[in-house]
Amino acid sequence: MHKLLVDNPGQKSLLLGNEAIARGAIEAGVAFTSTYPGTPSSEISLNFFQVSQESDLYFEYSTNEKVALEVASAAANSGVRSMCVMKHVGVNVAADALMTLAYVGVKKGLVILTADDPYMFSSQNEQDNRYYGKLSGLPILEPSSVDEAKEMIIHAFDLSEKLQEPVIFRTTTRINHSTAIVEYGALKERITKGDFTKDPFNYVTVPAVSRRLHVKLLENYKKSEELTNTSEYNFINGTGPYGIICNGVSYGYVSDAVNDLCIKDKVKVLRIGFSHPMPKSVIRDFFNGCEKILVIEEGEAYMEEAIKAIAQENKITIPIAGKTEDLLSRLYEFDPALVRESMAKYFNIPYKAIDKPDLTDIPEIPQRPPNLCAGCSHRATFYALQKASEGMETIIPNDIGCYTLGFMPPLSVGDFLICMGSSTGTAGGFAQTTDKKVISVIGDSTFFHSGIPGLINGVFNNHNFTLVILDNETTAMTGHQPNPGVDMKGLNFEGYGQISIEKVVKGLGVQHVTIIKPYKIRKSVEAIREALDFKGVSVIISKEPCTLYEKSLKKKQRKPFYVSDKCKKHKDCINDLGCPAFFIEDSNIKIDPAMCTGCAVCAQICPENAIMPVKDN
Repeated sequence: MHKLLVDNPGQKSLLLGNEAIARGAIEAGVAFTSTYPGTPSSEISLNFFQVSQESDLYFEYSTNEKVALEVASAAANSGVRSMCVMKHVGVNVAADALMTLAYVGVKKGLVILTADDPYMFSSQNEQDNRYYGKLSGLPILEPSSVDEAKEMIIHAFDLSEKLQEPVIFRTTTRINHSTAIVEYGALKERITKGDFTKDPFNYVTVPAVSRRLHVKLLENYKKSEELTNTSEYNFINGTGPYGIICNGVSYGYVSDAVNDLCIKDKVKVLRIGFSHPMPKSVIRDFFNGCEKILVIEEGEAYMEEAIKAIAQENKITIPIAGKTEDLLSRLYEFDPALVRESMAKYFNIPYKAIDKPDLTDIPEIPQRPPNLCAGCSHRATFYALQKASEGMETIIPNDIGCYTLGFMPPLSVGDFLICMGSSTGTAGGFAQTTDKKVISVIGDSTFFHSGIPGLINGVFNNHNFTLVILDNETTAMTGHQPNPGVDMKGLNFEGYGQISIEKVVKGLGVQHVTIIKPYKIRKSVEAIREALDFKGVSVIISKEPCTLYEKSLKKKQRKPFYVSDKCKKHKDCINDLGCPAFFIEDSNIKIDPAMCTGCAVCAQICPENAIMPVKDN
């Protein structure tokens, strides 16, 4: 039995934050779950997927976040508790549905989880999605710890049903990927089937209907304001003259700093967990007795702006600070030392920072640049692409996935990237405004996610570019989740369809479509050259399974290779491919047999044919 299905209230278990969130949703009786995978949220989806194989919980990897929210909204309006999971930039994709769903509302609980990523550990920006609550008018809940996340997600479903609105549940990487002891509660019965009652004058958002629904949303907002002011998740600790207002993981840093600075009797802390609408009455009362206030929040000055506005409305003139040059930055994650030092500086508390150990006699740790895995088929495709386009002036818009790392030398494939699916759209713009050859690169999952509209646009407007679709039969970067092009029967899963990328591309009217096997370098180069010579939109589909995924499935592995005595040390294998399986020892080029996957790409480009497969013995 999956550990999150154990029905033993009071049992304690060490859980990852994302596991705790999934457990809380299961305890709340969630019956319909959807997602598009994205770090730092991916493990929530993985656990739902695993649980769905052992229970009647419905789970799906949707085509993209907008679709994930749309299917969840339909389920919630059919009387089934639903949850939609995504990373912060995924909400941008889902926003079109989100804004109007706020008007329509829900009949049963719908929780939308946004996993924000301060410091951009695995993201292209670090946007603060609390502003989506402000934009949509929907409530936001923010946990400060792993165990609280489990409990708060249950409350989120109850709150959604009380307001008949979706609830945004905002986490950050430090909550998603921390571990803690979590106490299990009772499992609520899952209601997996419901019914939809037709009511077009409340569900079909033509202008006349939406005008009335907007009034309803604002009425619900007033109810939210009442609830946030009495919420158990907005609480005050302490009675001192120094006021601190914080949220999320910052509350833990503040609690530690209060102890470290020995100022427990001088500090009053307001932790805000129900952060939209802001609890105006609680904040107004919190001002009483405070000489000055410091707002500690990662990301933007979301709370700080609201707190200053509340102070102004109430004619309160105490100093309030937060995001300033010398205190707390809008950049990256906070940490305990930063929070401690900022508190000491702002409240004029004597504090001597802990002396850092002298490390001048210790050599600097070598940096590990981001790199494609040894044997990655993307490396072979990029090498073939380089060779096929030699002598051409190129612009290569790339996309989001493992293959993004192709922009690093020596492959250097990738010149422009905005968001998921942007490679096909931007390709048309570059093609129309420059005389350079435009080569767009996208992965299979990203193609289905949002790459198709740009390709349609290119065909319709007769743009001149080549699209390379890297089909490695999985969504690799976020942990090998399936996508619509994956043969699920090969993974022993029944009941799924499979979409042929080739048929989709041809169905869109692309006249030149070629499939290559990237480990066959010579043939791949020839095929890519033909595609590059074609005037109009041409598509190359590079098909080869992710080597790391194949290994995890225990599929038969190829023999590793080694460098023989024929080697003349040209280093083409290292300088042109950059495969991490290569290393130099005593000026000799060698291959780590534990890393080598036997793709044979290096053997094909070696001028001396010095790279050979390891013999059986």
